[in-house]
Amino acid sequence: MSTYTREQVRNLVDGKLDWDTTLRMLSMPKDAERFKQYLAALQDKLGWTDRIVLPLGPHLHIVQQAKTSRWVTQCDCGHVFCDWNQNWKLHANIYVREDEAAMSEVYPKLMAPDTKWQVYREYYCPQCGTMHDVEAPTPWYPVIHDFEPDIDAFYKDWVKLPLPERAN
Repeated sequence: MSTYTREQVRNLVDGKLDWDTTLRMLSMPKDAERFKQYLAALQDKLGWTDRIVLPLGPHLHIVQQAKTSRWVTQCDCGHVFCDWNQNWKLHANIYVREDEAAMSEVYPKLMAPDTKWQVYREYYCPQCGTMHDVEAPTPWYPVIHDFEPDIDAFYKDWVKLPLPERAN
């Protein structure tokens, strides 16, 4: 049995849930149905039928494609970056703030990092322009692959749901 209604979880996803309920949700252990409700709330907002397997961020997901059953990393707008286990950032539009003028758009004057030691890399969807991530490495550092989730273990050990079948 779920502690919260589907509507409450949908309001949480939309940022419209009242603060008291949000605080209770954050403070208490999650019930068994919450992940299913969360996936359903995200899925309801999308204009495509590909099934969300695992959300990676507010507008980025690992999905099972409806036609092929392949797992891919996909934006809310429907843009497919790559297979789920590859670094999606290598398929994004990248804006690098690597000089004082570009950094001054983010930091007040004299508070920006030294661009010889740190740059900002912003990763955008090539189709809709949504920013999905920002990293602040040294200029010579390679693009960071944040993580490759163990989806099999997540479904088996944590959410205890059947794992969506995959073709890849």
